[in-house]
Amino acid sequence: MKIALIGATGFVGSAILNELADRKHEITAIARTPKDTDNAKWVAGDIFNVDALAEILKGHDTVINAYNPGWTNPNIYDDFLAGSKAIQEAVKKSGVKRFITIGGAGSLFVAPDLQAVDTPDFPKEIFPGANAARHYLNIIKEEKDLDWAFFSPAFEMHAGTKTGRTGKYRLGLENPVFNDEQRSILSVEDLAVVIADETESPKHHQIRFTAGY
Repeated sequence: MKIALIGATGFVGSAILNELADRKHEITAIARTPKDTDNAKWVAGDIFNVDALAEILKGHDTVINAYNPGWTNPNIYDDFLAGSKAIQEAVKKSGVKRFITIGGAGSLFVAPDLQAVDTPDFPKEIFPGANAARHYLNIIKEEKDLDWAFFSPAFEMHAGTKTGRTGKYRLGLENPVFNDEQRSILSVEDLAVVIADETESPKHHQIRFTAGY
């Protein structure tokens, strides 16, 4: 498949890139500061230049969006929303129909009508970014033209956990996927497996989904 990956140098994006490359897909890796590796065609892209980004995206089978303006960015709320909306518009202009975007776990429901981001113990330092992802989910739910899927990671997502890449996971929709210890956990390597599997064999259409062990 010919896949465009936005945010390819980030924590999540780089894991997805490695997984897709291992599966021998043709990848256009888009980043503000491109790398120089032989597992992808690297392109410098400004997500806020919608027309230029749309040109880069044209001709791909799927666009995967792993954009994150940085958890320590004091303007993360505004930047995440503005960037996500610009990317969505660029995908529409490009003519690519399949769009998978990575959001946050904070919008998952831990009880009826209660999202994790609104619970008293939710970490204050990541609230702005999580809240932005929650609000973007509400925006993309109104998108009727794209065949989109919004992925919420598990609450605990680490690189190099004891699990590493297992290739195993369980899927969910609006609620976290908990293991036997009542932990919502998934390594970033297995998150990449989830996204690669969804890219190759789409199961979620105009809906949010999540995964965990």
